[in-house]
Amino acid sequence: MSNEIIKNTNSLLSSLAKIRIYWRFWITFAVNLDIIMNNYRYIRSFLLILILSVTSLTGVCQLNTERLLTIGRNALYFEDYLLSIQYFNQVIKVKPYLADSYFFRGLAKFYLEDYSGAEADCTMAIDRNPFVVDAYEVRALSRLQTGKYLDAVKDYDKGLEFLPENKVFMLNKAIALQNAGEFGDSHAAYDELLQKFPKYDKGYLGRAQLCLAEKDSLAALPDLDKCLELNANTIEAYLMRADIHYGKSKDCEAAVKDLDAAVKLSPKEAGLFINRAYLKYNLEDYFGAMADFDYAIGLDPENVTARFNRGLLRMEVQDVNKAIEDFTAVISMEPDNDKAVYNRAVLYQQLRQYRKAIADYDKVIGKYPYLSALYFARGECKRMMGDMKGGERDYNKSREMQRRHEERRHIVADTDDKRKDDYAEENPEDVMKRLTSLETVDEKHDVKPEYDNKYRGKIQNYDIPVRVEDSYVLSYYDRTTELRTDAFYQKELDELNSSLYLRDRLFMTNAEHKLIEQEIEKQFELIRHYTALLNNGDKRAVDYFGRAISYMMVKNYDSAIQDLSEAVKLSPRFALAYFVKACAREAQERSRRVSSEKSNRDDIMAENARYAEIVADYDKAVELSPRLIYAYFNKGNLFYMRDDYTSAISCYTKAIEIKQDFGEAYYNRGIAFFRMGNFDKGMADLSRAGELGIMSSYNLIKRMRRNSK
Repeated sequence: MSNEIIKNTNSLLSSLAKIRIYWRFWITFAVNLDIIMNNYRYIRSFLLILILSVTSLTGVCQLNTERLLTIGRNALYFEDYLLSIQYFNQVIKVKPYLADSYFFRGLAKFYLEDYSGAEADCTMAIDRNPFVVDAYEVRALSRLQTGKYLDAVKDYDKGLEFLPENKVFMLNKAIALQNAGEFGDSHAAYDELLQKFPKYDKGYLGRAQLCLAEKDSLAALPDLDKCLELNANTIEAYLMRADIHYGKSKDCEAAVKDLDAAVKLSPKEAGLFINRAYLKYNLEDYFGAMADFDYAIGLDPENVTARFNRGLLRMEVQDVNKAIEDFTAVISMEPDNDKAVYNRAVLYQQLRQYRKAIADYDKVIGKYPYLSALYFARGECKRMMGDMKGGERDYNKSREMQRRHEERRHIVADTDDKRKDDYAEENPEDVMKRLTSLETVDEKHDVKPEYDNKYRGKIQNYDIPVRVEDSYVLSYYDRTTELRTDAFYQKELDELNSSLYLRDRLFMTNAEHKLIEQEIEKQFELIRHYTALLNNGDKRAVDYFGRAISYMMVKNYDSAIQDLSEAVKLSPRFALAYFVKACAREAQERSRRVSSEKSNRDDIMAENARYAEIVADYDKAVELSPRLIYAYFNKGNLFYMRDDYTSAISCYTKAIEIKQDFGEAYYNRGIAFFRMGNFDKGMADLSRAGELGIMSSYNLIKRMRRNSK
């Protein structure tokens, strides 16, 4: 019994020991589990924060790259190509798989004439997205510039797969084939183009040039006539036809008529007047020829051809002293111009200034030692000066050279063709004729490949014959001309510059300055400077304003508008801040107009709302500063861009009332009057603008008068 009790007791103790062990295990497990769970909460929180941070960072990167791309396109639109490339580089660094950034960088390089770089970037864009048609177009144009004509044809073929009715692609392909020497294929391309677009004037012009390249001027004439029938303002067609008239049939009268038309279209091209004078000379219209030479020299006083030709004409009409003046001017510009030196020597000899004549003859003999006429003339001068031996020596040399020349001529005539080169020498008669003949100017009138550019500002108005003067902005850079140096006194701007709150002086200008690399870096340094001031001290409106100006300079309009909004919150009567905010919004809107299309009513309403904000900012500026003429002027440009010519004229008139010699306002108002059909008022305003230094007014006046007839 006692043994049984002892056995049970031991068994119970053993069980209790096991339970204790199990209990300790579970207690330890529970403690460790609690520690693990607590740590898990921390780990889970850390992982959640990490995931949210990465997601947020990805969103920020997405937002920043899109914004950088937009700013780069803004800079491209305003032709700041170096600046745009910097922005596109940043996008490529973050997202090298995007096609757009490579394409736009290639486009910027194309405008900088870095054609190899443009081709490489467009290839990168196509590799990433083979459906970017514009990339094929820009790459083709780049290849044309570097002589890769057949590669360009392949690009145009690819572009035509996407846009089979694109006449620009078809024209450029035909031009590329011609440049590659594939005349038959080029003819076929032109025929296909003109079959689809029978009223495309440049197609006929291009085919005419192809015919001229094949030496078939008779086939070119009908195409040139058709081109001018479709578009009477095609200057290249007039020039080609004038060449045919003179070169083929020596029909100077018909050639002069074509050059008359060309001169009307390009009245500031000195070469046209020189060539027309040459034709008039051949018609023995010396007075008309002299007038054209005079006008050409007025346009280009450094034009050697015009000076030399006028000298020859004056020499022919015995106006000796003035002829010498012209030849001397030519020699001062081109000391080795043997034609001018020779003719001046002849004139000095006529005036009995033999020493000067001999000096000039010596120079010409140094270049043409085989011309007997030069030795004869120099011998005469020496003889008249009393140097009989020197004169006789030159005379004998002249006779000996003539005798050898006659012998050589007979030898060449009796020699077979294979040996004639052994006796070849430039004919002295030909040299003398060249020394005493009028010169013409080789006017380049090739048909250039077209680029229907949707990204560059000036091309947007390519089909519009005139442009208004640009709006005014505040800038750290000012560009004036000799005719337009005055600036209207603006009280607020003068006070701001005098306060020295800004690092640099501001100017009001409408001649936008293209920043170079050093200037771009300076603007970014100014942005950092004003950012440091805003972060480290009391926030001042002028610091936001200064940073906004720099943002404007680098085309970051969103940031500029944000800073200017802060400036007017801190200083509600800051008139210039409202003015610059309106300028930033207007520039942003111009950029937006070429990168998007209004497709529905909501888009149109949104655009109208944005324009209303711009007008409101200009109105606020003139409310605070009633004599801020540039706000009225810019608002006029805004209305003009919206085809509201009545409101535009009202704004320009208000600016003129304040500043009666505001040439740009007269010019723009004149164009607005033309748009409304008021010819007389438009002509009066353009005339006044010309008086005030807007030189393009005179060309426009001529064009308007010609069109009104």
